[in-house]
Amino acid sequence: MDKQQLLEYLKGEMIVSCQALPGEALYKEEGGVMCLMAQAVKNAGVKAIRAQGVLDIKQIKEQTNLPVIGIIKKSYEGYASYITATMDEVDKLVGAGSDIIALDCTNRERGDGKTPSEFVEEIKEKYPNVLLMADISNLEEAIEAERAGVDFVGTTMNGYTPYTADSKNFNPDLVKEIVKNVKVPVIAEGKIHTPEQAKQAFEAGAHCIVVGGAITRPQEIATRFLSELR
Repeated sequence: MDKQQLLEYLKGEMIVSCQALPGEALYKEEGGVMCLMAQAVKNAGVKAIRAQGVLDIKQIKEQTNLPVIGIIKKSYEGYASYITATMDEVDKLVGAGSDIIALDCTNRERGDGKTPSEFVEEIKEKYPNVLLMADISNLEEAIEAERAGVDFVGTTMNGYTPYTADSKNFNPDLVKEIVKNVKVPVIAEGKIHTPEQAKQAFEAGAHCIVVGGAITRPQEIATRFLSELR
């Protein structure tokens, strides 16, 4: 699909994040788990996946033939961000066939001294046809990311930066404000735990939404249940 076709394909849809990291029960070095999770949500009618790591992205695309938002989570000294933080991760995500590449575009420290906008411009210069999703935490970052040339902005990092740490729950008002102030599609992501919150995201004007932990992370789901019961 070209960019316009993908935009139309994703409009009004729920994307499911299928991720497992080292140390989690569903993580296997040889893969084979997240692609089955992706197949399960495809069977339910989900039209796209967000996935972490080259192996899982390749296996999910082979298993489901669905579009994938690809990321690589890797920590670097001097970087507060760890979602697709350097060009090395971008190169690998392009090679894995990611349909969209998501990267941290929060205004936190980067070890290379670049701003998120400068990093986006560098990516676009190397890969002019790649579609980029900016994972941001507030309105200011969304506006800056759009100016830099990203194709989507997502509320993924709201509540996960020091200056948004007070945001403990999904914030549809943030989605609404971003929609008012940017022209690129807004993807609501982060702390969407219920169908009611998903509806709120669309009512706020989200182009599409990403749901992860509420569907694909049993340890997180069980923890939420137990914390309420106790």
